[in-house]
Amino acid sequence: MLKSRLQGLLAQTSLQLSELQISQLVSLVEQLDKWNKAYNLTSVRDPMEMMVKHILDSLVVSPHLQGERFIDVGTGPGLPGLPLAIINPDKQFVLLDSLGKRITFIRQVCHLLKLDNVTAVQSRVENYQQNLDFDGVISRAFASLEDMLNWCSHLPANNGKFYALKGLVPEQELENLPDGLKLHSIESLSVPELEGQRHLVIIDKNNP
Repeated sequence: MLKSRLQGLLAQTSLQLSELQISQLVSLVEQLDKWNKAYNLTSVRDPMEMMVKHILDSLVVSPHLQGERFIDVGTGPGLPGLPLAIINPDKQFVLLDSLGKRITFIRQVCHLLKLDNVTAVQSRVENYQQNLDFDGVISRAFASLEDMLNWCSHLPANNGKFYALKGLVPEQELENLPDGLKLHSIESLSVPELEGQRHLVIIDKNNP
């Protein structure tokens, strides 16, 4: 049921996934449904609904990613980081969240699905220090755009990008971007069977 549901949704997009990737995404939803009963990881209770609101809503970001190293801040139960890591095995993802139960879930899923391109880290984003700069900083339902840019300013490499997954375009926030940042593009995202608008706001970090 879940597999055919996912295949039907993917058929409405330009995404091309392997059988293994489809199987891994189905397993991710099964684990999320199982863990959700005890740990309340997401307000979405129906696995069929998770396919739209969590999996497809994450996957549609993939064509816009540029680079090899990404960090998903405020990842929650690994969204959009886990679906993106599954369909981009050539890219590396750090999934960051401050809640231990979420990180425990992500690590269990990575072990189960044999994902070796994901590192799960429990930390507040402003306290997280790393040696390698990221090509992209991704957030989905994490914070306002202003807070994201302030709290995550130390994470992208020079010429790295911020990828903020939003509903409506945050026009007002985009008028007052901090120094050293500029709007790269606003991508309208088409998520099959999802009501409401979805946009990806991409912001360049341009250090002199």
